Amino acid sequence: MQTYVNPPRNQWDELLQRPQLDVSGLYEQVQSVLDEIEVAGDQAVLKYSRMFDGYEGAELQVGEEEIAAASSKITKELKSAIETAAQNIKTFHATQWQLMEKVETQPGVTCWQKNVPIEKVGLYVPGGTAPLFSTVLMLGVPAKIAGCREIILCTPPGKDGKIHPAILYAASVAGIDKIYKIGGIQAIGAMTFGTESVPKVYKIFGPGNKYVTAAKQLVSLKNMAIDMPAGPSEVLIMADESANPAFVAADLLSQAEHGAGSQVILLTTVPELLDAVMAEVEKQVKSLPREDGARGALNDSRAFLLTSIDEMIKMSDLYAPEHLILAVNDAEEVADRIINAGSVFIGHYTPESAGDYASGTNHTLPTYGHARTYSGVNIDSYIRKVTFQHITPEGLKQLGPVIQEMAAAEMLDAHKNAVTIRLNEIGD
Repeated sequence: MQTYVNPPRNQWDELLQRPQLDVSGLYEQVQSVLDEIEVAGDQAVLKYSRMFDGYEGAELQVGEEEIAAASSKITKELKSAIETAAQNIKTFHATQWQLMEKVETQPGVTCWQKNVPIEKVGLYVPGGTAPLFSTVLMLGVPAKIAGCREIILCTPPGKDGKIHPAILYAASVAGIDKIYKIGGIQAIGAMTFGTESVPKVYKIFGPGNKYVTAAKQLVSLKNMAIDMPAGPSEVLIMADESANPAFVAADLLSQAEHGAGSQVILLTTVPELLDAVMAEVEKQVKSLPREDGARGALNDSRAFLLTSIDEMIKMSDLYAPEHLILAVNDAEEVADRIINAGSVFIGHYTPESAGDYASGTNHTLPTYGHARTYSGVNIDSYIRKVTFQHITPEGLKQLGPVIQEMAAAEMLDAHKNAVTIRLNEIGD
């Protein structure tokens, strides 16, 4: 990690730059795959599954037998952990329903709002080097609570055509039974356009590598709604003299192990803590199976020695981290002052990995500074809010002249006439 001591404010933007991914030719390559899938459907999906995932099979949907067999292929301890996490996620997200009562804005004019689930949603769960079954829960459980009528899940198979049993078990716990062994660009394309095997959906959720991210961005331009812009994972930790250096180092590495492209940031006001954390990072990283990937992320990471908690808050809000850990005194008071963050972890015994797995909050969060304008996945991500209004004759007699005046000022005579003709009918 690169270390900076009290850098001047006019350098903060530059010092907080995220790693820059090489995207030369990326969007052209992704668009060509999407175009082929739109035309050729399953044939193109299978072609690119062979090319990118090494899957030589012809079946795209996971069969009922494979789903049912998943339960016997993972330990009872893992099954119990998945079930506990799912229940916590359900408990937290179920509280997010907001029922709005009818409101009489003035006599005879009543307005209200209704939550309507998005009918068809597609969930993408990466495979790659690790089976991210936790993402199945984070995406699937809220979709079921919201009442989405059709939920499908795409995830890349191994070369043997199998899906990791933990992913299948998590899908069963979340109530998802339409699962497709499709990864990468071809999964996004299949869910966007629909194929002979894969239904077209209305909104796509889920993280992925740069190819998946590019595919989601491209289809969102005209064909599809997506959850949010997403990129490599990141964490920012604010730490003071009360912090445990080993805890802080472990939290930094928990995100760094996602590999190159990810970034971790440490802010502290204590020189001794900064030195101790750097020593702990070096000690702990050597024991990680993913040491090379973690070191790749650490090369693009930063540690800052600042002068006060106020400076730390200002720098954190400027960075707008996906994950923010507050390893400081009066952490709850500091949390109240935070403006830009995807998810906040308060106190010394709240590791970021709790949110990744089982505390109940969602781990699908905005990255790359998008926490300034986007929320993480929640119940609202899966619903539309439809507004209604009902006006009585007496209500229109009171409100009608207001509408007429405004429509006339905008020179929209038909708008005005839609009121006038009714008022003439009502009479005095």
